[in-house]
Amino acid sequence: MQQHLIQCIFLASFMKICTGSDWCYESQHTCSSPCNGPEKWEHANKDCAGRAQSPINIVHRKTLPDERLTAFQFKNYQNSFGGLIKNNGHSVQVTLPHDAFVIGGDLEMPYKAVQFHLHWGNKGGPGSEHTIDGEQYPMELHIVHMKEKHSNLEDALKDPSGVAVLGFFYEESNRVNRKYDPIINALQSIRMTGTNTSLGTVSLEQLIPSQQNLTNYYRYRGSLTTPGCTESVIWTVFENPIPLSKEQLEVFSNLQFKDGKPMVATFRPVQPLNGRMVYRSGGAVVLASATLLVASIAMAMGLSQPN
Repeated sequence: MQQHLIQCIFLASFMKICTGSDWCYESQHTCSSPCNGPEKWEHANKDCAGRAQSPINIVHRKTLPDERLTAFQFKNYQNSFGGLIKNNGHSVQVTLPHDAFVIGGDLEMPYKAVQFHLHWGNKGGPGSEHTIDGEQYPMELHIVHMKEKHSNLEDALKDPSGVAVLGFFYEESNRVNRKYDPIINALQSIRMTGTNTSLGTVSLEQLIPSQQNLTNYYRYRGSLTTPGCTESVIWTVFENPIPLSKEQLEVFSNLQFKDGKPMVATFRPVQPLNGRMVYRSGGAVVLASATLLVASIAMAMGLSQPN
């Protein structure tokens, strides 16, 4: 009995030693680098234990069509900008000029661009935050916007619908995506946490699929995917992925966390829906309707084969 008690005290002390005050991804957590992994993020910020957290697994057959989810208008996304790209210790982040904004998509007002950052796996392995029917993509881009009336992101996060994030998946391609050269080339200069470098001239438009391929998307209410996990985000997750070569995807894993470890698996596990609804855009509904229409015409013309 006494030996069992000593073991329990030792384990409790061990667990206390291995818990840090800072938050981290699961790939970072060891006793040599104590921090709060995703399952303990509420220790870093209580809001991370909320009931409307992100990311989520989107189950397509359970989504509801919503005709209000019309095509977005991407204003000034074509404008080129420079600026800095930074390794912030958890991701790479680029602050954006506020002249780019989005309209439509059932957003109540224009939302202006604030910054973008990415989440990835290990050497091109699974790394997206959101998943579709359980499928995890290699990487995910988040373009963060806030309501036009707010002057900073902190104020926008106090507004229950103050922030709108556009999420884009990446897929592995056999060809190099030259549109990403400014970002890929800059990564070698920001391997260490806290470093930044000038970003070659780039536009938001060149980083995402063409507008005609952005009519199919999902919508739900959620949160930031890092502490403080504030639940004031309107999420839009687009279906069509962005192509990058395996070599381009692997470059992100050369970055380092603040302890020098490879910056890999920088994603939060999916969170419970807790009764929230996920909607899909009218584009997806039109696509389905068109498929049915073609099938009906084929059958009427006797082009379908008998069983």
